Amino acid sequence: MMRPLLISRVLTLTVCILLLQGCGTTNVQSSNSFPDLLIKPRPLRAAVVLTPEFSSYKAVPNKATTLEIGAAQSSILTQVFSALIDNVTFVESVDTLEQPLDIIIRPSVVAVQLAVPSGNYLNVYEVWIKYNLAISDSDDQLLANWFMPVYGKTADSFMLQKKNAISAATDIALRDIGAKLAMDFYRIPALQGYLNDRQREQ
Repeated sequence: MMRPLLISRVLTLTVCILLLQGCGTTNVQSSNSFPDLLIKPRPLRAAVVLTPEFSSYKAVPNKATTLEIGAAQSSILTQVFSALIDNVTFVESVDTLEQPLDIIIRPSVVAVQLAVPSGNYLNVYEVWIKYNLAISDSDDQLLANWFMPVYGKTADSFMLQKKNAISAATDIALRDIGAKLAMDFYRIPALQGYLNDRQREQ
């Protein structure tokens, strides 16, 4: 029979190993499983400004975790807005734009939160990402700041390593971008009113 002191040391070593496995950078790649949006694009001329900061964005929801979501979120936004808008250009800065446009969209990350089993008392990992889409008109005058929260979680993390579980939850959250934009983008009141006014003027 193991002595109490030996048992205590074994448990302590096990906990340390688990904690070390959970630390470090979680690299989230763009999801290849994101489905194409089966919608008809609107006949608009638009620019989406994906700044270098946005495309290389690294979230630090806690001191032990870094989520490299920049490339993934840029890839998904490119795919989604290409389906939503007939004539869309993706640029790093508005300074490079020359053609007349109907709208300009500037996405940014507002906040990233991470919940782990020890914090939420559930056997799941959860990731929340809050985006802001700053939407401007043809004169680059702000129409709206539209805040878009997305959410992802693992169904059950019992058999997953912490790093893999966080990566899976983050990937689900990023794919939620497509669903939110497909359903709600053209329902943004300020954008809807602006586009209706432009249509009546034509």
